[in-house]
Amino acid sequence: MAFSLPDLKYDYNALEPYIDGRTMEIHHSKHHRGYTNKFNAAIEGSALADQSIEEILAGAGSHGAAILNNGGGFYNHNLFWEVMTPNGGGQPQGDLMQAINDAFGSFEEFRSKFSDAAATRFGSGWAWLVKTGSGLVVTSTPNQDNPLMDIAEVKGTPVLVIDVWEHAYYLKYQHRRPEYIEAFWNVVNWTEAGNRFGS
Repeated sequence: MAFSLPDLKYDYNALEPYIDGRTMEIHHSKHHRGYTNKFNAAIEGSALADQSIEEILAGAGSHGAAILNNGGGFYNHNLFWEVMTPNGGGQPQGDLMQAINDAFGSFEEFRSKFSDAAATRFGSGWAWLVKTGSGLVVTSTPNQDNPLMDIAEVKGTPVLVIDVWEHAYYLKYQHRRPEYIEAFWNVVNWTEAGNRFGS
């Protein structure tokens, strides 16, 4: 297959009590695996099979729903696992912190805007911190869309993301999405986010 399900860099239960192990196991081994398998099936035998995921997503609007949704699901989850870590949380350092202060006035104001974008995304989707040509922007996308896609309202390099599909939090938090979003801040991998900002 052209793309493979990545192994997590931590155990399924390593993000507890903030994100429970059973949710992580189902989310990674069932949902993410499903997107990965369907994505590979959708591009098999086509010229897209030789492209990077970033190249494919850049033209997602013209590739059809199977590639748009499953390619997005593959990429978005890859990033989501990377920007979380046991013993995470706190605040970023260095260039990323400076850029957040420049864009939002303070870390607290950024956190509020990001949490609000996640909480108010109707239905299923994602909230993002994105590096654009003019600086950092908070946005959200529906379904499996992301800022790398040609159809995105805000385009740029993803720095941080949270999954607000119900399967990401429902076993522990049920309908209480804001509680899940609040918990997410305790596991953010700011080192990874900083690396993505600097790349």
